[in-house]
Amino acid sequence: MYDCAIVGAGFGGLGAALTLAERGVRVVLLEALKYPGGCASTFTRGAWRFESGATLFSGFDDGQLFARWIARHHLPVETRVPDPIVELRTADWCLPISARRDDLLAHLGRFPGAPHDRLRAFFARQSSLADALWSLFDDPALLPPFGARELLTHLARTPRYLPLLPWVGRSLADFVSAHGLDGFVPLRVYLDAVSQITVQASAAQAEAPFALATMDYYFRGTRHVHGGIGMLATAMLDAVRALGGEVRLSESVQSLAPIAGGWRVRTRRGEIEAREVIANVIPSALRGLLGDEARELDGLTRRVEGGWGAVMLYLGLARDAAVRAEAHHLELVDDVDRAFIEGNHVFCSISGADEARGPDGGRTVTASTHVPMAALRALSPAAQGEYIAGVQAAMARTIERRAPEITAATVHRLTASPRTFARFVGRPGGYVGGPPRNRGLDNYQGMFPSPVRPGLWMVGDSVFPGQSTLATALGGAKVATLVGR
Repeated sequence: MYDCAIVGAGFGGLGAALTLAERGVRVVLLEALKYPGGCASTFTRGAWRFESGATLFSGFDDGQLFARWIARHHLPVETRVPDPIVELRTADWCLPISARRDDLLAHLGRFPGAPHDRLRAFFARQSSLADALWSLFDDPALLPPFGARELLTHLARTPRYLPLLPWVGRSLADFVSAHGLDGFVPLRVYLDAVSQITVQASAAQAEAPFALATMDYYFRGTRHVHGGIGMLATAMLDAVRALGGEVRLSESVQSLAPIAGGWRVRTRRGEIEAREVIANVIPSALRGLLGDEARELDGLTRRVEGGWGAVMLYLGLARDAAVRAEAHHLELVDDVDRAFIEGNHVFCSISGADEARGPDGGRTVTASTHVPMAALRALSPAAQGEYIAGVQAAMARTIERRAPEITAATVHRLTASPRTFARFVGRPGGYVGGPPRNRGLDNYQGMFPSPVRPGLWMVGDSVFPGQSTLATALGGAKVATLVGR
């Protein structure tokens, strides 16, 4: 019998497996795909290597989680800081976003009519509030649950946390209004763009404390992984093996059943037994594995089902493409007055010329947009196909208008939809990104990890802290610490 079986080698499962293996726990990691990473993986089709979804990752500064793992286990992973990290493009202007907050403030200040004093006050206050929350990511021991030492640390930091309380249950747009910046369009567009890709909500909907923290995403150790995020996922997998953990790729889990002293895990290749199970899956997938109604997952299931799917374009570029040589990222908005979804807002990640992602030195682009899953589910199968095709056409138009250099250099094209994610990543319905952080107190439920059932835990973007590669890995490590005890 294993001490722990982990279902799914996304970054929540990888973080859990590596943490347990470091503690000498007898662990087995089961993954349906032949490569790790889940929605943050690198896959190959023909001669092209694409990022499946997520393309920019934080946690690589000294002392942060991924940096610690890379140093501790000598992982062969190279990261780079693009400059700018992201370029936000609209019909009328471009906003470069670097790894330095002061640079962003300076660029915003150059727009005609920019309210300089109010912008400085806005970012100064946002920075102080974000510092209080990011300290939890820098020291995961401070995330709940925690012991007496961590409790004392939190008590000492109470003055830093108190300014957040007035914003609980309010939106990021409320915070903007409080600083008199409602009418400053470049800031509104920037905040809608960063909120949509981090907390899965517009600035008008986003729960303020979460959004204020994720506004710092580009300033907190965010990097491009040279060669693809699959390089990090594979390196972590190899570290688990080197520490004595067992890894089984291409072995999907079909059911979970409680037994005396643990769980029986039935896979496509047989059965194993484990004292504890950590499932890196979304709640509807866990219900399927349990084979019952799993009423304890009702609330979380509803929150995920109120969220998003992703529609993707995977583009291959000619070797001599007239685009920046280094890896870079573009956030494209066709119409700033429409919702940042359904092809009106497209995030593009372009590989570097030195990454060998395509034949004859070709380069790749992963382009994504959000689609509301509730609206998609309401359509018939035929209408769903038409809807997805329309979204992909809108994405292509936005790319042609805002990044014509990509369109001109494209020599290869693949598409993907929520159905693709359901098939290849094992997410029923194809939900991605976790529950939207729409304003409300329900965002603070589930902050203290607890088993779904005795000996059965969940990790991933559906549960706290969720919603980024760093957050899911932190959540996996935190749950593994509890299990390892």
